[in-house]
Amino acid sequence: MAAQRDTAGKIVILTGAGISAESGLGTFRDEGGLWAQHRIEDVATPEGFARNPRLVHDFYNARRAQAAEAAPNAAHTALARLQADYPGEVILVTQNVDGLHEMAGARAIHMHGALEGALCAACGARWQAPPVMCPDDPCPKCTRPATRPDIVWFGEMPYFMDEIAAHLEDCETFAAIGTSGQVYPAAGFVQEAAYAGAHTVELNLNDSDTSRSFAEHRVGPASRIVPQWVDELLTR
Repeated sequence: MAAQRDTAGKIVILTGAGISAESGLGTFRDEGGLWAQHRIEDVATPEGFARNPRLVHDFYNARRAQAAEAAPNAAHTALARLQADYPGEVILVTQNVDGLHEMAGARAIHMHGALEGALCAACGARWQAPPVMCPDDPCPKCTRPATRPDIVWFGEMPYFMDEIAAHLEDCETFAAIGTSGQVYPAAGFVQEAAYAGAHTVELNLNDSDTSRSFAEHRVGPASRIVPQWVDELLTR
């Protein structure tokens, strides 16, 4: 098996909100969900947090509680199986802040942070977030009441960008699963991978804003098309 791992091409997979939708976690565009009740400017920007930190904390407390009750679906478990059984490297990058990839047994790079994390806006310390966070929670390192969710908001730089860029430069296959193609820099990953010579494939419920940039398309629910794609990769 070790020899196979040296020759199998690297796969880089980007996942977005669509992969978790079937686990009950809504996307930006879902009607009636948490996002439909708030403006993005109010709950997902540094300016919104500065204006009303309690509103932002309440929003992410609700998201944290919702994610804690969710379970991975067949798409999550299929990607975990791919990481475990593929004879090469599988890099999983997610825009999602839930922990469903990890619950399924996968390892993921969380470019937009994670609900389970807390961050001090004053000193940069990080720690495990409690189920409920408040604006006056003291930082365990500097004690200042400047705690916030460790989430990358609109207008902030995503995490691990240098590491992700290096993976995109030397992957053989790039796949995007359940992404809208509207949020940069992630929406530009397909162009980076294609420029480096990778085969690109989109797996989505509908066309995205970047569908035309992909060489291959698979349309349908993630819980169906992702396991099918993984089976093909593991048996070819």
